[in-house]
Amino acid sequence: MDLEAHRAELTAYCYRMLGSVHDAEDQVQETLLRAWKARDRFDPARASLRTWLYRIATNVCLTALESRSRRPLPSGLGAPSRDTEAALRPALDVPWLEPFPDARFDADARADLRLAWIAAVQELPARQRAALVLRDVLDFSAAEVAQQLGTSVAAVNSALQRARAAVDNLGDATDVRETPDPERHATIERYLHAFEAADVPALVKLLADDVVMEMPPVPLWYRGRDDYGLFMERVFRMHGPGWRAVPTTANGQPALAAYAPTAAGTHKPHTLQVFTVVGGLVTANVVFADPALFEIFGLPR
Repeated sequence: MDLEAHRAELTAYCYRMLGSVHDAEDQVQETLLRAWKARDRFDPARASLRTWLYRIATNVCLTALESRSRRPLPSGLGAPSRDTEAALRPALDVPWLEPFPDARFDADARADLRLAWIAAVQELPARQRAALVLRDVLDFSAAEVAQQLGTSVAAVNSALQRARAAVDNLGDATDVRETPDPERHATIERYLHAFEAADVPALVKLLADDVVMEMPPVPLWYRGRDDYGLFMERVFRMHGPGWRAVPTTANGQPALAAYAPTAAGTHKPHTLQVFTVVGGLVTANVVFADPALFEIFGLPR
């Protein structure tokens, strides 16, 4: 029974359910431990090993979610701010959504993880969330999902219908996959160079009119290229020029690790920024201000 072969895809599944890489890895470890202890009871005539493991992982995640709050992004908590000079006070009591480190997993495991979609499904009740992920992302049959959730096919279809309806009004966020965009790489390259040069006008030219910037754990967020530009002017005013940026990916999306200049002439980890690019323009930038993410993503400190 090769349980380790399923670790990566189970981690992606638990991340979709929990919104945290840390929590996902913990629950996958618990899943594999339970499976190993129960291996004598596994019956391949009733279900495949993969289906059986997903049933265990689902139960583990549902149990974990009983005592945990949903993981939002700032845009899920209120209206955008219009004050680009507002105090940047982190809300450390909020369990914020975390990005997914693509480089640690193979391509199949990290597919269908678009950050906006993960944030959207965090709004769903746990069992609806499971039904949506298992059916619409992982393509299990309704009968398999019923077995994994310990319920009936009719109950699965009902939960799936409610889950789809709940996210239907979220527009592009309901798209699980990043759409192909041949200009994406070029746009991020231009953005990176403008960022390192602290060139706000050049940055603004790469933004969609209704671009969104949010900055967990700071609960503020901004909409529109004007406020985005004003906020970036503030950032460069606070920290000065001489920034460095390292390209990476998160949630199957382009990202960069930003390093702020120091008085000693070195650089320190500042933020991990995850972009959505449509038609050659940045439509969203989620700026994760958590230096601990640099280690999770295998980035230089």
